[in-house]
Amino acid sequence: MKLGFVSDSLGAMSFTEMLDHAARMGVSGVEVNTCGWSTAPHCKIDDLLGNPAAQAAFQQAFTDRGLEIISLNANGNPLHPTDLKQGEDLKKTIRLAGEMGIKTVCSMSGLPAGSAQDTMPNWVVSSWPPETQEILRYQWHEKLIPFWTEIAAFAKAHGVEKIALELHGNQCVYNVPSLLKLRAAVGPVIGANLDPSHLFWMGADPLLAAEALGEAIYHVHAKDTMLNAPVQAVTSLLETGSLMDIPARSWSYITLGFGHGEEWWRQFCYRLKMSGYDGWLSIEHEDVLLNSLEGLEKSVSLLQGVMPSAAADYKPQDI
Repeated sequence: MKLGFVSDSLGAMSFTEMLDHAARMGVSGVEVNTCGWSTAPHCKIDDLLGNPAAQAAFQQAFTDRGLEIISLNANGNPLHPTDLKQGEDLKKTIRLAGEMGIKTVCSMSGLPAGSAQDTMPNWVVSSWPPETQEILRYQWHEKLIPFWTEIAAFAKAHGVEKIALELHGNQCVYNVPSLLKLRAAVGPVIGANLDPSHLFWMGADPLLAAEALGEAIYHVHAKDTMLNAPVQAVTSLLETGSLMDIPARSWSYITLGFGHGEEWWRQFCYRLKMSGYDGWLSIEHEDVLLNSLEGLEKSVSLLQGVMPSAAADYKPQDI
């Protein structure tokens, strides 16, 4: 496995400062945010698209520091019913990845409205009342599958081999069954960006999710979640409070090791290997209580101590 981080983890820093810290911490690459819910402070798509010289300079900044570009990240809602720019920026990200020879693009599946008359995204998390099933039918068969069928063909045409969709709340694809359902409908261009932090607060087990996804795992975000048991006991894990008010929340994103200890992350890495995944672990730091650089350094240190990096070479002796 290789270790890196998402560029927005140090989003307040300049491009060169962010890369310098990556090299200093001893990671192997950086996943670059391009659009969507990110202001993309380190990558301006429109300045790079169709500009080989600008792309070469961008790539050289990584190469000079012994770093790779892990993937481009277009996380947002590409199926937003009124913000059409997010879907267009996903296509721009795919085009840029193709021009730069980057084979993996990370994204969200998107969340449409509940009907053609709605203007706001609608996340269904219950099978009752019965209109929820009509919402899901509309979202999946009229929006989600047609959109991703088109995007999969677009990605292939531009040389992008893998689109890694994050299993994320407020998206149509948020767990293992929904990822596998879309993958079956669209094809193997679609795979999972397995981020355990979201599965924690939705009540799933990321260790078993890794086993269930198997070869469909295309990317991994390393992000932790603290489950705040006293608050959870009263409010449940259905949480709508401010992300900035950690004491009041039933769950919060947190620095690696502060929510789940080193032993859990050791097991997670091994389960990924058991599932056949030997790719990138890309840290996504979103802890609002810790300094971003300090939190990222602690996360890097934890994973450097538990993740396997060398190829397996054991075989029984001939006896």
